[in-house]
Amino acid sequence: MHIEQLDLRNYRNYENLNISFDDKVNVIIGDNAQGKTNLMEAIYVLAFTKSHRTSHEKELIQWEKEYAKIEGRVVKRNQKIPLEIIISTKGKKAKLNRLEQRRLSDYIGSINVVMFAPEDLTLVKGSPQIRRRFIDMELGQIQPTYLYHLAQYQKILKQRNFLLKQLQKKAKSDINLLEVLTTQLIQHASIIIEKRFIFLELLKNWAVPIHHGISRNMEDLDIKYSPTIDVSESENKEKIDNIYYEKFQEIQGKEIERGTTLIGPHRDDLLFYVNNKNVQTFGSQGQQRTTALSLKLAEIELINKEIGEYPILLLDDVLSELDDYRQSHLLNTIQGKVQTFVSTTSVDGIHHETLKNAELFPVKDGKVDR
Repeated sequence: MHIEQLDLRNYRNYENLNISFDDKVNVIIGDNAQGKTNLMEAIYVLAFTKSHRTSHEKELIQWEKEYAKIEGRVVKRNQKIPLEIIISTKGKKAKLNRLEQRRLSDYIGSINVVMFAPEDLTLVKGSPQIRRRFIDMELGQIQPTYLYHLAQYQKILKQRNFLLKQLQKKAKSDINLLEVLTTQLIQHASIIIEKRFIFLELLKNWAVPIHHGISRNMEDLDIKYSPTIDVSESENKEKIDNIYYEKFQEIQGKEIERGTTLIGPHRDDLLFYVNNKNVQTFGSQGQQRTTALSLKLAEIELINKEIGEYPILLLDDVLSELDDYRQSHLLNTIQGKVQTFVSTTSVDGIHHETLKNAELFPVKDGKVDR
């Protein structure tokens, strides 16, 4: 899988860009604040319909313009597929093969992308929200039905939290409606947890040996899903439903008192262990970075296993954050098999065959010199 062509219109600091890419390694090079990351972000948005940098989509539209458009031509399973994302003040449209998709979840997965940016190095030690987003984005692009259940869960969660606030203020006393929303929430929550357990087990199969190799066979990695209820991967959906229902009954008074939903996938976390020690708490910065790198490399292999093709890899200003050894391990792993985009201010100091044969795209003030 690779992007053959990318066209941007009114996207951030790109007024009009038409560019073709090599199917191996493309280096986006230039000074800071010239548009390197904007170009990488555009590829990410083409895949996920949302930015990894902001939740305010109007920021993607160039100043005083009414819309932003990203078009891409992707080669997938030897077929050329046109993709299009239009972002305006009225909303967002996604087109696959020139046909507008009714739901964004029907579009996601058309192109598979793995992003590795400096903030991903905080995946291990950062907030649980970062780790939940990691699961949601990666699982969502190989299982679009997961995104449907996640969207439904978030919609019902919002309604439930609003009702709990009303009950907290004694503005309402509709416990029956709370019961209905709780039942609806559980239906999606148990599916989300079930799918997350399966995904993490698959990811672990790749991440453990990768981490072992990067650490020169000195470290053993383990990944555990940490739910807000007492449930394991061995339980089926019906069992998870019952555990959720009993727990919600038990904490109903506390939730009304606090005005919010206290358990569920929106509060779950991931735990990482190296040689049986919690990396978040006891790991060195080097161990935390090796864990993050192992997860990203495992993602690439997992997607290839699931869909039969390697995803596109975006390395956004991350090589300079890795030491020579981890840098080499990353580049050796992807060499010759993954279309890769590298953004950097300079290739000096990166001595690797992969970059010597790369296509260079100098960026200056929202323009690419080709």
